[in-house]
Amino acid sequence: MNPLSLASKMGPLCLVLLVSLGKEAYEDWKRFQADKAINNTHVDVLQDGRWAPIQWQKLQVGDIVKVKQDGSFPADLLFLASTNADGVCYTETANLDGETNLKILMALERTWDYITPEKASEFKGEVQCEHPNNLLYTFTGNLVHQKQTLPLNPYQILLRGCSLRNTEYIVGAVIFTGHETKIMMNAMNVLSKRSTLERKLDKLILALLATLFVICAVGAIGSATFINRKYYYFGLGKGVEAQFNPDNRLMVFARTMLTFVTLFSTIVPISLYVTIEVIEYIQSTQFIDKDLHMYHAETDTPALARTSNLNEELGQVEYIFSDKTGTLTRNMMEFFKCSIGGEVYGTGMTEIEMGGAQRTGKRMEMHKSANAVHEKGFNFDDTRLMRGAWRNEPNPDMCKEFFRCLAICHTVLPEGEDCPEKITYQAASPDEAALVIAAKNFGFFFYRRTPTKIYVRESHVEEMGKIDDAGYEILNILEFNSTRKRQSVVCRYPDGRLVLYCKGGDAVISERLARGQDDLKRITMENLEQFGSAGLRTLCLAYRDLNPEIYEGWNEKFTWAKKLLEDREKKLDEVAELIEKELILIGCTAIEDRLQEGVPSCIETLSKAGIKIWMLTGDKIETAINIAYACELTSNDMKQFIISSETDSIREVEERGDRDEIARVMKEEVRKELSKSLKEAQHCIRSASDPKLTLVIDGKCLTYALDPNLRTMLLNLSLICTSVVCCRVTPLQKAEVTDLVKKGARKITLSIGDGANDVAMIRMAHVGVGISGLEGMQAVMASDFAIAQFRFLSDLLLMHGRCGFLSLQVITYFFYKNLTFTLTQFWFTFQAGFSGQKFYHDWFDSLYNVVFTSLPVIVFGLFEKDVSASLSKKYPQLYKEGMRNSYFSWRDVAAWALSAVYQSLVFYHFVTASSSAGLNSSGKMLGLRDVGTMAFTCVVVTVNLRLLLMCNSITRWHHIAISLSILAWFAFAFICSLVRGNLYHVVHVIMSTVYFYLTFLLVPIVALLGDFLWQGVQRLFFPYDYQIVQEIHRHEPDDYTGAGNLHIRSHLTPDQERNFAISLLPRDTSKYTGFAFDSPGYESFFASQHGVHAPQKAWDVIRRASMRTKPKTLPKK
Repeated sequence: MNPLSLASKMGPLCLVLLVSLGKEAYEDWKRFQADKAINNTHVDVLQDGRWAPIQWQKLQVGDIVKVKQDGSFPADLLFLASTNADGVCYTETANLDGETNLKILMALERTWDYITPEKASEFKGEVQCEHPNNLLYTFTGNLVHQKQTLPLNPYQILLRGCSLRNTEYIVGAVIFTGHETKIMMNAMNVLSKRSTLERKLDKLILALLATLFVICAVGAIGSATFINRKYYYFGLGKGVEAQFNPDNRLMVFARTMLTFVTLFSTIVPISLYVTIEVIEYIQSTQFIDKDLHMYHAETDTPALARTSNLNEELGQVEYIFSDKTGTLTRNMMEFFKCSIGGEVYGTGMTEIEMGGAQRTGKRMEMHKSANAVHEKGFNFDDTRLMRGAWRNEPNPDMCKEFFRCLAICHTVLPEGEDCPEKITYQAASPDEAALVIAAKNFGFFFYRRTPTKIYVRESHVEEMGKIDDAGYEILNILEFNSTRKRQSVVCRYPDGRLVLYCKGGDAVISERLARGQDDLKRITMENLEQFGSAGLRTLCLAYRDLNPEIYEGWNEKFTWAKKLLEDREKKLDEVAELIEKELILIGCTAIEDRLQEGVPSCIETLSKAGIKIWMLTGDKIETAINIAYACELTSNDMKQFIISSETDSIREVEERGDRDEIARVMKEEVRKELSKSLKEAQHCIRSASDPKLTLVIDGKCLTYALDPNLRTMLLNLSLICTSVVCCRVTPLQKAEVTDLVKKGARKITLSIGDGANDVAMIRMAHVGVGISGLEGMQAVMASDFAIAQFRFLSDLLLMHGRCGFLSLQVITYFFYKNLTFTLTQFWFTFQAGFSGQKFYHDWFDSLYNVVFTSLPVIVFGLFEKDVSASLSKKYPQLYKEGMRNSYFSWRDVAAWALSAVYQSLVFYHFVTASSSAGLNSSGKMLGLRDVGTMAFTCVVVTVNLRLLLMCNSITRWHHIAISLSILAWFAFAFICSLVRGNLYHVVHVIMSTVYFYLTFLLVPIVALLGDFLWQGVQRLFFPYDYQIVQEIHRHEPDDYTGAGNLHIRSHLTPDQERNFAISLLPRDTSKYTGFAFDSPGYESFFASQHGVHAPQKAWDVIRRASMRTKPKTLPKK
């Protein structure tokens, strides 16, 4: 039943599996060695009143450990004491979350003394805490010490994976070890994304298996029909085996079916997956990671491909979902303007304002005072507030509260000398650092923090020029989170005054203000809108004087909530609501975050490539729209659909406070706006050839638009629009919007962001790109590709993405070469009476994919490039070929299948027909092994040469790979000829005949003639866009620049303008005047690129084919 030997059949399979298993085994061995090294690391543990070194793997919960400077924490520790003053230590969390800036942690004041082994031996306590979990930034627990319950928070927890910096040593108690530590709880295997290539590849393999079944069934039916005792020379007597017994044709069919399955199994390319994996791995590690065009010199950050199985997805992206802060902008916050008591301070102009002025044709001049202060985080210019001049303002008391709020209401930690020029601030976000730096420049210098106090050096408060050091006791900190959207601090002044300072979003602050501030609130909201229109990030500041009795009652509830082990965060939020009310509005801040370099040009290039870009941001609608204008996501000539919750009807309902009514009204309003906008958008599409539409929607409306009853309407409207801006959105909404398009449009999506709030969106998209910015590395660690700047996205997609997509042709080529080889054997079964006789030797089958045709495929996949990188960016429309799936459709597969059928017929019939009368040098007829070897030689040579016809760029590596593959076949054939067996002296015999050389020369030519002619016809009459570009730049070493001089002359009629513009299209620079250059599709391609309408004409081919290129000159006036 098995026509092939076991060794020849299992050899290639074992080789492929061995390579894959070897790679996995090597990686497992490296992991084992790394785990072994970590587990055997030593740490000092308190034993019998002294520090004794033991291995990490022997640590137990409750052990007291000592970690020295630059050492790593061996487990999750409760921070007890430090050699630094005030019980603080500095940690680096790069191994945990990728962030390189140091974090400052503070031990509980009650445990500061346990720093020596003698004192640490006296420590006794009980830790009551949550169960082990993977939440890195939260911890809920209490320390019961000396009959007191002390609440614990993340600032007292040292996590495994972090390192100690700038601290001689710390002492801590082990609370979680091994797999219960937070870093190990996060070390679960993340499900890898499955590319569309893999799904298409599965379908192709199923198609090959179906083809295998068909040809096996044909052979088996033929065998059952052909078997007959009348062919006496076959010896089909009564003693014949069951497979050839004419009396049991069903058995003949079944067993021959199995024989043919074994014989034709070469149609399934077992080495295809390994080949693709090798290509993608090299593309990622050698091409993407080492691309200097995507290297950011300022931060010394190269591009990084964190996965290699999504390269081809980069060439088919249709939708990009982008964060704003840190992605489109620099995330380098600078205090720029402010409003205090309704008065606006700050005279500078933002990039957004200057861009808006240019759009409207206004001329705006920037005036900067000679004494303006500019440092990192502070770019404020207004002498009214600087150097104590605020004392002369109409509202000096309000200014003083504003500055103190900036200096006190934060969690920033100072580092370095207490000198304004040398101090640095460690902040949770660049915004918070900018506000503290602003307070310093206004004369309220925050220079020291202890667990209970903040020290501020205040200038010009009591009198001009006087400097006082004030210590404010920090009683409570109500921390910021995504639910509260505000931060508050309760402090006690040196004179005993109790004050709550609060800063947060305008919406959450305005609803907590005391009555009687309507005018100030209205003016401040107008200022906020003004700042938002300038693209500035805003925060409102407020305060409240507290009655000591009211505060004491509230503090009891707060202390009780801090000690809860269940729902602590929820209860703390509820308690905070009790005191964060009746606030007095101080004013608002405005911080500038400038656009990254090259963002507008990158977005313009990607838009020309047919990619639709969505901006998802937490900023308010005015800021988001202006940023969209600045980065050219939208423009004045684009129709905007704005769906906002800031309408009169919605405000009226919100003022009544009935949540059910608010939800009902908002849902109905959103439905009406979606329906109205969708009808207008559809009308625009019908009335205009290429409408430019933009949708702007805020987070509240988006909540209802994502309702199952409305999401289809939202999707249809969004897909019509060129760009979409979603503002005031949460991280969850970012992921939901991405999922909506991913599943609804069934297009390739890409998400790009730089912060932890973008992780869900990055993981949801087909391709996730992280930007290694100032918000840590969480986005990078969750991404598939990492870059340093948004502008590098054009190189990643248009160059590397296209190259990855072009390598998909490897799959169809594999399909072609395996089908060609198998069908040659299939045609032989008709002549062999469907007996399952082999046409080729066993090892020919085995080594065909693994040795004789494998290397050229890898070289093709790595180096195939239809146009240069610069031309890929110059003509971004070429990227649309990936969206159209130009090289991997079922139509392409059918074309390759027809080519395989044709070539296999040529190989079999030409070789067998020409050999029927052939004689070797001894006068004998050529046998089966001679003819099979000759046919196999033609197959190997032809399929390798066919690869050259596919190539758009042929390098020396192509020549080397193809030459080595063909030479490997001849070397193998000669070696086999020297070994006694079926191939003994076969090569020597056939190479001694003229028949061999004629066949070797003519058969590949005839086999490739059809492909050659078809490619010529296709290139001449039906060229792809890239072929047009090739012809244009065939003789041009430099990029064409004439297209940039395209202008519309006002004195020409519309028809004359169009004709003149068409005449200046890039075709005039090429010396080629054949049909490939002057095809009908050529004119429309470049005309559309330059915004010129050029309808195709049937006679254009003949007309332009006869034209000679002449330089064009402008018509004279």
